[in-house]
Amino acid sequence: MLTLSKDQIHGVAEIVLHDAAQRGLKAGSQLPTERALANSLASSRTAVRGALAMLEAVDVVSREVGRGTYLKCDPLAAMINLDSNAVTSVAVLYDIGPSDVMAARQAFEPMAMIVAVVEATETDFEEIARCVDACERTKDYDEFELWDLAFHRCLIEATHNPLLLRMYGLIEAARKGDLWGSMKRRGDSHERRHCSYVQHAAIYDALRNRDGRGAQEAMSAHLEYVANFLRENSRR
Repeated sequence: MLTLSKDQIHGVAEIVLHDAAQRGLKAGSQLPTERALANSLASSRTAVRGALAMLEAVDVVSREVGRGTYLKCDPLAAMINLDSNAVTSVAVLYDIGPSDVMAARQAFEPMAMIVAVVEATETDFEEIARCVDACERTKDYDEFELWDLAFHRCLIEATHNPLLLRMYGLIEAARKGDLWGSMKRRGDSHERRHCSYVQHAAIYDALRNRDGRGAQEAMSAHLEYVANFLRENSRR
């Protein structure tokens, strides 16, 4: 497992923002892809991914599946205002194992569904449904993981609670660690992806029906399935 230090993540994040400023990018501008940034900045994709996760967690960028990564503020202002404590809290997530991530998710995400049931708008439901449909159409592990991340983020965004979204940003950053990805990839199969899709659809249906208990239970069942899957693959 590659562990990124606080200084590495912070340094790459600053380089990304400096590069954006030199390009004349402003709030709302789209950043280059991870691959393009890694090539132009002579950095690894893992380091760039970690830096973007940190910038997303501290609300400097937003990442939209199928669309790209966008600046939410002026890059020079972001460089000045980067919170070192926030950087530290994201950096240490790369030392956290998948079992820790799942324990946090199981405590956090089912309860968030109670808020989402009340606060979700028609626009939220449309975006969640788009992610569910995309999960069904995926052809491989990488594509499914992209839409799986988007699905879970949409659910938290549907709470319209900035604190919950910020807290989930830390969980999401931990999900993107190399160990998490390698364990899920080892056990990947069409059947596993289809089962997750069916569970996603059940969560969406409960939310759409404003069924708080149903959404909470569907999310708990889904996360238990993922936790069992990861435990099985940790022994391979």
